[in-house]
Amino acid sequence: MKQGLQLRLGQQITMTPQLQQAIRLLQLSTLDLQLEVQQTLESNMMLEVAEDEFETANDDGTPEETSEPSNGDEQEVKLDKTEEIPDNLPTDSQWEDTYDSYSSPTDYASRDGAREPDTRDFTDQNSEPETLLDYLRWQLDLTPFSDTDRAIALLIIDSINHEGYLKTDLEDILDSLQSEEIELEEVQTVLQRLQHFDPPGIAARHLGECLFLQLRQSRVDIPWRKEALVLVENYLDVLSSRDYTQLMRKMKLSREELQSVLALIQSLNPRPGNAVESSKTTYIIPDVFVRKLKGRWLVELNPDVAPKLRVNSHYASLVGQIKSRTDSDNLKNHLQEARWFIKSLKSRHETLLKVTRCIVERQSGFLDYGEEAMKPLVLHDIASELEMHESTISRVTTQKYIHTPRGIFELKYFFSSHVSTDSGGECSSTAIRALIKKLIAAEDTSKPLSDNKIAIILSEQGIQVARRTVAKYREAMTIPPSNERKCLV
Repeated sequence: MKQGLQLRLGQQITMTPQLQQAIRLLQLSTLDLQLEVQQTLESNMMLEVAEDEFETANDDGTPEETSEPSNGDEQEVKLDKTEEIPDNLPTDSQWEDTYDSYSSPTDYASRDGAREPDTRDFTDQNSEPETLLDYLRWQLDLTPFSDTDRAIALLIIDSINHEGYLKTDLEDILDSLQSEEIELEEVQTVLQRLQHFDPPGIAARHLGECLFLQLRQSRVDIPWRKEALVLVENYLDVLSSRDYTQLMRKMKLSREELQSVLALIQSLNPRPGNAVESSKTTYIIPDVFVRKLKGRWLVELNPDVAPKLRVNSHYASLVGQIKSRTDSDNLKNHLQEARWFIKSLKSRHETLLKVTRCIVERQSGFLDYGEEAMKPLVLHDIASELEMHESTISRVTTQKYIHTPRGIFELKYFFSSHVSTDSGGECSSTAIRALIKKLIAAEDTSKPLSDNKIAIILSEQGIQVARRTVAKYREAMTIPPSNERKCLV
């Protein structure tokens, strides 16, 4: 091949470091952004948080100096604050009633009588157990058990899931003990003792046994307790099929009496372990606030999640004063990075405000009237109006939350597909879900609406939706089918 030189003209988009930083900040959530800002503040000396500082000044304008007491003054203050110990205490009181007691680590003894240091946190000694298994083990320590029964009880407790059910067969628990002296009857006896622990219904092997244990531990004078025990023990499968006619015939109860029995059963907890298992609450910090002012919806950033940064003027002034070339170049690089970061952060806030204002303008009906007034909206609609790329809109609306008078929503919530109507318009899928939820809430529970019937009702309102689409929307809202929604009244 013959080598040669050619000249070509072309256009190419180069991802500069500044552009990469701006895109990365744009897609960060609120918590990730705060972490990114904190890391940048720690690594870049040129950046600082712009906070208002208030100083107390004297009459001449100089800062007021706070006088500090000398060592002798401090000693006198401490002596003044020290209370005098009374000579005599009341005969019916103890030392701990007047003065805070301190327990040394040697105050705690082990089971064999030897002193051992206590490593427990004092603040956690009176706190509730964090998990269900810890709560059951705590009750086990308060119950007299032999060594063999305690080992069996620990295996049973370890086999209980977070809902409070025993999912391991007793035969498998017996095999894991690896002892020929222990029989299956002894394992069953230990299980029965554990089933008297709190919460009621714990260590049950199935739903019927869980409900039966709760009813058995309830008060004897509760109305319809005896009938509820019979139903749970013998006819729970008939109740699950919602065959109330057969249930009334087998139990020889009238319709009103069966309603009272079912009301008692429905008051029980089918997942007793959830009442003890602690769950961590996740709080959402909104990025944008929306409020109505003089008939118009006003959009503004949350000042708590929009950090105000600035360049440190002292370090910036040192750039031209330092003679060392290495140190001067280092300061210049930090200064340039600080300016890029502030500019990228400002660009993120401006883009978020533009996109949110456009969404609020499109979905003002939702803010005024609710989900039924939601309009169909896709990313292309916002991108074409703001002259941005769809990927930019996707980054802005991901993990960004907006606070409205109707609650806190992710910006992605306002985007939905559409369904054509008979009038030639379009209806949002979110609005259709709201209509389905409204129809099911107003239905006759003795004759609930099927998916086909809901589709027919929507078609009468001009919304053409297939039965399978109704089923998909209903399942997305975790609403059970019509046969499971059927009740006596």
